Amino acid sequence: MRVVVVGASGNVGTAVLRRLAEEPVVTSVVAVARRVPRADGSSTVRFPHDVATWRYADVAAPDADRRLDAAFAGADVVVHLAWAIQPSHDRRRLRRVNVEGTRRVVEAAQRAGVAHVVVASSVGAYSPAPYAGDARDTPVNEGWPVEGVPGSSYSEDKAAVETLLDDLDRETGLVVSRVRSALVLQRDAGSEIARYFLGPLGTRVLRRDPLPTVPLPDGLRLQVVHADDLADAYARIVVGRHPGPFNVAHPAVLTAQDVADVVADGSLRTVPYATARTAVAVAWRARLVPVGEGWLDMAMRAPVLDTELATELLRWRPVHGAKDTLAELVDGIRAGAGTSSPPLLPR
Repeated sequence: MRVVVVGASGNVGTAVLRRLAEEPVVTSVVAVARRVPRADGSSTVRFPHDVATWRYADVAAPDADRRLDAAFAGADVVVHLAWAIQPSHDRRRLRRVNVEGTRRVVEAAQRAGVAHVVVASSVGAYSPAPYAGDARDTPVNEGWPVEGVPGSSYSEDKAAVETLLDDLDRETGLVVSRVRSALVLQRDAGSEIARYFLGPLGTRVLRRDPLPTVPLPDGLRLQVVHADDLADAYARIVVGRHPGPFNVAHPAVLTAQDVADVVADGSLRTVPYATARTAVAVAWRARLVPVGEGWLDMAMRAPVLDTELATELLRWRPVHGAKDTLAELVDGIRAGAGTSSPPLLPR
C-alpha cells in the first residue's frame, strides 16, 4: 500500500509517520509539506521523518495542483493533515490554506485515481454542546451537527471543510474518512504549540515550574488525545479503508483544576468567562498573544466527544492517560522540546 501524507512535518503528521513505519501492509510513504525536513526535500533525516520520500508543496500556492498531482501518482491512500493556525490575523490566508487547500488536495486525489482520502477534522467542526451547565459534558456522537462554534475562525473553517466533504461523498465514489479529534498533544510538539498558542510572553511565564497560580475561566473543560494514540486511529482507518467520520479523543474530560494540578501544583484562580474572553481579545488585538478569543469560545462551548464508534469499529483505545498527556506537553514546552522537522524544531 502506498500512502501519501499531506502535512507530514507537523505534530500529527510526525506521529502518523511513526505509526505507519510499524504497519506491514504500508510498503511506501510519500510525505508532502510546505516545510520539508530538508530544503531539497530529501529524506535523510532521523526517525520518523526518514521513513518517507519527501515532496514540497504549498496547498495555497499557484503551483499546488502540479505538485500534488506528481506526489499523488500511484497512491492508494491520501491522508490530508495540512492546516494553518498562523498568521491568525490574516483571515484570508488561513481560508486559502485550510478550506481551499483541502479542496485542491481532494481534487488532486480524484485526478490521480486515489481510492481513499482521510481528512483531519476536529471537535471544532461541531456545533456547540447540546446543554448548559454540568449537562454540557454529555458526549455527542458523529451525528451531531457540524456547523462550528460561532466566533471561532478555526471552527468555521473546519465546518466548511466538512461541507466540502459532504458534497464529495454525494458526487463521487471516493472513500472519504474524517477524523474529528480532540486537542492533539505530545512532548515533541512542545516548542511548536508554545509558538502557535502561547507566544514568547506566555512561554516565558509557563517555563516557571510550577507556576505560583494559574487563572482560568470558570467552567473550562477540555478533551485531549496523545498524538501517538491519534496516529494509531489514522493507521487503522487507512489499513481497514473505513469510511465516514470518527471521533477520536481520550474519554476523560479535563477541568480547570486538572490543568492547575499540572502547571501550578493545584493552585487555581477561576475567573468569569466574560472577563477571560475580554482579556484574550484585547491581548490578541495588541499582538501580545498569538491567538484570539475564538479559541476560548471553542474551548468553552465545544461538545464532549463520544468515541464509541472508534472503539467498536476500529478497535481503537487510547494508551496514554488524558492528564498524563497534558503533563507531557507542558514538560515539552518547558524543555523547548522538538524533533527534526521544521515545524517541530526544538527551541
